[in-house]
Amino acid sequence: MSFDADAIVDRRRMRRKLTFWRVSAILIVLLVAVVAGFTLVPGSRLMPASGYVARITIQGLIRGNQDRVEALDRLSRSRASAVIVHLDSPGGTTAGSQQLYDALRSLQAKKPMVVVVDGLAASGAYIAALSSEHIVAQDTSLVGSIGVLFQFPNFTDVLKTIGVKMEEVKSSPLKAAPNGFEPTSPEARAAIEAIVVDSYGWFKDLVKNRRQMDDAQLTKVADGRVFTGRQGVPLKLVDEIGNEKTAQAWLEKAKGVPATTPVRDVSLEPRFNEFSFLHVAAWGFQAVGLSAVAQRLEEWGAVQAIERLNLDGLLALWHPPSAN
Repeated sequence: MSFDADAIVDRRRMRRKLTFWRVSAILIVLLVAVVAGFTLVPGSRLMPASGYVARITIQGLIRGNQDRVEALDRLSRSRASAVIVHLDSPGGTTAGSQQLYDALRSLQAKKPMVVVVDGLAASGAYIAALSSEHIVAQDTSLVGSIGVLFQFPNFTDVLKTIGVKMEEVKSSPLKAAPNGFEPTSPEARAAIEAIVVDSYGWFKDLVKNRRQMDDAQLTKVADGRVFTGRQGVPLKLVDEIGNEKTAQAWLEKAKGVPATTPVRDVSLEPRFNEFSFLHVAAWGFQAVGLSAVAQRLEEWGAVQAIERLNLDGLLALWHPPSAN
C-alpha cells in the first residue's frame, strides 16, 4: 500500500511540473510575441532612438486601411531620420489610394521621404508614389496607368438562356444601377461615366501638380498606359533610375541624411496584429502539446484574413490585358 501511495504522489507531482512548464512555455511565447511587436513599432522604447532610416513596404492591392494610416502617423512621430517607401502594387480602390496618399503626405511633411518602385507602381499605387518629392524606379519597373475604372458584369443573356427573370421594386430609376441583371440604361451609364470622369480629372490634376507638368506633358502620360522606368524619366513620371542605394544617395544630397545611415524595416501592421499574434500563439500551444487549441487559433485567423479580402469601390487598378 505504501508503494502505491508513493507512486500516486509521484504521478501527481509530475503532472504539476508538466502543467507548470506548459503554462510557462505559453507565457514565454506570448511575451516574445509582445516584445517583438513593440520592437517593430516606430517610436517605441525598444526601437533605435535615432540615426536610422525607416524602410516601409507597400505591396498588393491597395484599399482603405486605418491601421496603416495610424502606423504611418506613429512613424511620423518617431525618431527616424528619413523614410524610404518601397512600392510594388497594381493599385486598388480610388478611395483607398487617396487615403494612403494623404497619410504618406502627412508623413512626408515631417520626415524626408523617397519612393522606390521595385516592380510596379500603377494607377492607385502611382497615386501613392506622388506623395513623395522624389521617385526612383528601376529600368524595367512599370509606372503610370493614369486612369479610373468602373467594371461590372451583366448576366442578362445568361438569365434569358436559363429562363430566369429578376423582379425588383425601387424608389427611383438609378437606385442600385447598374445591377447586372438587366441591360444598363443610358441614364445609368451616363451617371457612371460622370463618376469616372470626375475621378479621372482629380487623378490628372494630382499628377499635373505633383509632377509639375504642363497640359501637353500631362496628355502624353494620362491615356491609361503604363511606362517603363526608363520611359518615365523624360516623361517626368520618375525622377531617377536606380534602387534603394540611389534613394539613400538622394537623401544625402537633398536632405543631408548620410548615405551610411542604417536602414531598418518598419512594419505598417497594427501594434498587436491579430494574424501574426495568433500565428505565434498557435505555435506556442502546438509546442506544448495543445494542438487542438493551436488549430482553432489558426482557423480563426484564416477566416478573419479571408473576410478582409473583399475589394469594392471605384478602382484605380492596372492589370495586363488578357489574350482573347
